[in-house]
Amino acid sequence: MNLVGSPLDFLVAFAAGMAVSFSPCVYPLLPITVGYVGALSCGARAKGFLITAIYAFGVAITYSILGAFASLTGGVFGQIAGTPWPYLVVGNACLFFGLVFFDVFQLPSFYKGSAKIQPRGLVSIFLFGMVSGLAVSPCTVPVLGSILVYVGTKQNSLYGMGLLFCFAYGVCTTIILAGTFSGFLSNLPRSGNWLNRVKKIYGLILIGAG
Repeated sequence: MNLVGSPLDFLVAFAAGMAVSFSPCVYPLLPITVGYVGALSCGARAKGFLITAIYAFGVAITYSILGAFASLTGGVFGQIAGTPWPYLVVGNACLFFGLVFFDVFQLPSFYKGSAKIQPRGLVSIFLFGMVSGLAVSPCTVPVLGSILVYVGTKQNSLYGMGLLFCFAYGVCTTIILAGTFSGFLSNLPRSGNWLNRVKKIYGLILIGAG
């Protein structure tokens, strides 16, 4: 089975992940994550990069599994591909998740529970990343859910895994940079109303896509 779509699809997924990392649910977690990484790396830049890269790989593996599952279970879309129903499902999913960004609907957050985990070794950091991938915050779920519904219409597991893999590394890019370069976090803007503006812009994009 081959990848389908253009390389632009994967670039868009990566960019979407990066943009989501600047949302009000994810962005405030950066100092906490980086502080924990800094304690493990003891200030060593190479070790900080390794720890955050392994953490991001764990998140990416979880998202890739979700992408493969969505592709393999998307047969219903293929069976009715000649009808408007797949477009209605994807469109309404985008509309719903777009309204989530405007706080019309609320999605539960499970991230705080996973933050109590204290991984020590590299394997436990990888597993912690996988758990964090499942315990996604409400700001990640709308984009992730929209991509999963879209992937389900393609029925191509490699494409679905690749798309979600790129999205996951987009989400974790700021974490990797902040964990590697000690001055990166201090140069980022403080949390504020601009995060809510980013969230609403994302909501408009999803509603427009719907």
